[in-house]
Amino acid sequence: MTLPPPLTALSDLDAQLAGSGYAVLDAESLARCVGVRSHELAAWAPLWHDLPPDQHLKDGGRYRRRRHGCFVLQPGAPGHEPGQGQGVMQAVPHRAHWQPVEYNALHGGIERWFDPLPAAMAEAPAWSRLLGGLAQQAARLRGGADQPWYVEAHPFRIDTTDGIGRPTPEGAHRDGVELVVVILVARQGIKGGETRVFDARGPQGVRFTLAEPWSALLLDDTRVIHESTPIQPIDAAAGGYRDTLVLTFRRGGFQGPAL
Repeated sequence: MTLPPPLTALSDLDAQLAGSGYAVLDAESLARCVGVRSHELAAWAPLWHDLPPDQHLKDGGRYRRRRHGCFVLQPGAPGHEPGQGQGVMQAVPHRAHWQPVEYNALHGGIERWFDPLPAAMAEAPAWSRLLGGLAQQAARLRGGADQPWYVEAHPFRIDTTDGIGRPTPEGAHRDGVELVVVILVARQGIKGGETRVFDARGPQGVRFTLAEPWSALLLDDTRVIHESTPIQPIDAAAGGYRDTLVLTFRRGGFQGPAL
């Protein structure tokens, strides 16, 4: 048995994020929020079959595949409505992913280089609308509508190659950004993968399982911590996987080592 997610109506999204620090959108609401069509999102799903292995897992696992891309969203004109974008999106030269140990005790403090996003995703008009619409959401949540947003994109596949796959081997954590968006792309042949969100200041929390492709969890990273439980195959011979797209939105620049 899995716990269904506590879905948020799109009209209540701002209030839910401001009040609780998290919100869950079904696939239709996410598409409407950012001004894309559902089939534009679904067209990217096959790209997850071509993710290279993560060579940086310190636990020695082989269960994670991923890519990485970075973008800057420049401010748009005042008065934009949801789905109309957040100004101009600019891809930046490929760079390492870096987090401080305060936010990632397992993999923090090192530069991790991953293969870039495929052009079929990063150069698609729907991609700029997806990032622009979510940048608008970040601006309404945290302020900074007149500032650029620094976005990192992480397509992940967690599989059961090792018998068990760990979506968050670092445990419950924050990412050191303003807004985190976790989009479920696919679940195939697995059990587990439960999402858990906790108030960073106390024990209050929720748990549920994202199951609908292209549904999304939005997190105010300054207020909550999050994790996903390990996955196991329903049929060990067949195996299984969980695909997600994680997007982070930060003001002031990308995270990087102090110079």
